[in-house]
Amino acid sequence: MIKKISSLFLFLYVFIFKEVVHANSVTNEQDKAPSIIDFISSIVFWDDILVFLFFLGNAFPVLHLLHCLPWFREKSEEVNHNVEIEKGISIIVPCYNEQGIIETSINSVKTLPYSQFEVIYINDGSTDETLSLLNKFLKLTPCSRSPLRKLSHKKVKNVYQSKLYPHIFVLDKTNGGKADALNAGIEYSSQSLVVTLDADTILTDQALSVINKTFEDKDVVAAGGVVHVLQTKTSKPLSSLSLLRANMLVRLQTLDFLKAFYVTKLSLARFQALAVISGAFGIFTKQALLNVGGYRSAIGEDIDITLRIHKYVSKHKNKKIALISEAVAYTELPENWKDFFKQRVRWQKAFIDCVIHFRSFFCKTLFTKAVSFFYIFESFVGRTITAYIMTGLFVINIIFNPFSSDILHIITSLLYILLFHCMYNLIAIGVSKYYGFRFQKKDIYRLFFTILLDIFIYRFIIMNLVMYGSIAYFFNKDWNKVNRTGRDYQTDSKSVA
Repeated sequence: MIKKISSLFLFLYVFIFKEVVHANSVTNEQDKAPSIIDFISSIVFWDDILVFLFFLGNAFPVLHLLHCLPWFREKSEEVNHNVEIEKGISIIVPCYNEQGIIETSINSVKTLPYSQFEVIYINDGSTDETLSLLNKFLKLTPCSRSPLRKLSHKKVKNVYQSKLYPHIFVLDKTNGGKADALNAGIEYSSQSLVVTLDADTILTDQALSVINKTFEDKDVVAAGGVVHVLQTKTSKPLSSLSLLRANMLVRLQTLDFLKAFYVTKLSLARFQALAVISGAFGIFTKQALLNVGGYRSAIGEDIDITLRIHKYVSKHKNKKIALISEAVAYTELPENWKDFFKQRVRWQKAFIDCVIHFRSFFCKTLFTKAVSFFYIFESFVGRTITAYIMTGLFVINIIFNPFSSDILHIITSLLYILLFHCMYNLIAIGVSKYYGFRFQKKDIYRLFFTILLDIFIYRFIIMNLVMYGSIAYFFNKDWNKVNRTGRDYQTDSKSVA
């Protein structure tokens, strides 16, 4: 499949796209004086490089838009709703200074409608009241529970069990970071499937049942769920979403998540190229986690574990990684620009870290494994490298040729950006509606304004954060934890009309 895609891209670029752009550029050059960009284009094959980068920047989004549509849905994605046996599931929730959200987390998992599951909270050396609140809401008592002793992690000081909810356990351990806490949770888990959640993640009631049905396929070793924005959750039926109490930053991120999960990730999963199983909601067979040695202490443990499972899958025929579109969770997103900046910079640092750490795997499988092809050509070259080149050329043109004006070119570019990205956003909203999640009618005008801001402002902010995060990785590898809001989401969701 990936060889066919790469061949198609090469054909479109060499025989169609490049020739059209070249013809247009020749016509334009006859009507205007040479600029600094023209000079740069005349040397070191810059013209070909720019056309190639522009091609990549358009080809992949179009591919994902087409491939995410419901009629491309494969039989393997269709959930068998007649499964009677419930597999055992261990839900692992690492916690570090989560006093603001821990009550919401407990309320969301204590009565999930599924019989064979346990919840393990890992208090990773919190310095706030996280452990005290766990004890307050769960009524903890010491218990005996033996680890597997197959993964390394910092010392677990005590193991507790809830008197109120016997399926909920708490590990109190020395601080070692999120990956270390997850390894401890895996070590003390007792079920065959492992679901990893952030402390601010809320599962929908049917999520575990859908997971159980998906993993009836013995070849599925890992899967990602769909993550919606917690600030948009309502108590209404039919999975209604609301932008009413979300500020503009959260609304922009909401659109971002819809595009990420219902367009990009859905398409990538169908190519077996899903490079990130979100740390907010991931599902794995415990054996797969043990086979790859558990989590590595990394800036982005979710990207890292996904790529290491891809390496494992590449050596085991028919094994695969899925995206379960019907398994849904909600997670809290930053509500201020400071926390948003920290989160997105950390994500980009994690991306660069994995480019370096998995460089050998990517090089060896660039044209044989879809995950390598998309990770390098779409994400690294088409997004990160292109951001630097295009920004650099824009700055150079402003400095050396500030009064150049090609009005027709500018108008054409703006119209293209407007139409294409409007279509991208609308298709993402439409696909989410197909899978059962829709916005309220009163949100239409909010969505319209948010889409405009997304097209003309937000996407350029993201581009700058990509560039900053890529450079910052080499100077500072701190994790940059985002602060929780501490909001009572159960009360908030009921208040949304």
